[in-house]
Amino acid sequence: MSQNSDILKALKRGRKINPLMALSEWGCFRLAARIDELRKTHDIETTMRKSANGKKFAEYSLIGE
Repeated sequence: MSQNSDILKALKRGRKINPLMALSEWGCFRLAARIDELRKTHDIETTMRKSANGKKFAEYSLIGE
């Protein structure tokens, strides 16, 4: 399977995905690029989060499916 299909499958299951998760589960270094490709056919929401050490990161979820 491709990274896009793996990510989309996880989003459709209701999971929220962040860059660290994408790297550890699918070896995806460029999650934002994969999300940009998926946004052409799906509604994906971005939520900015802050980690315990104060670093900001994006978390992605699927809207309306």
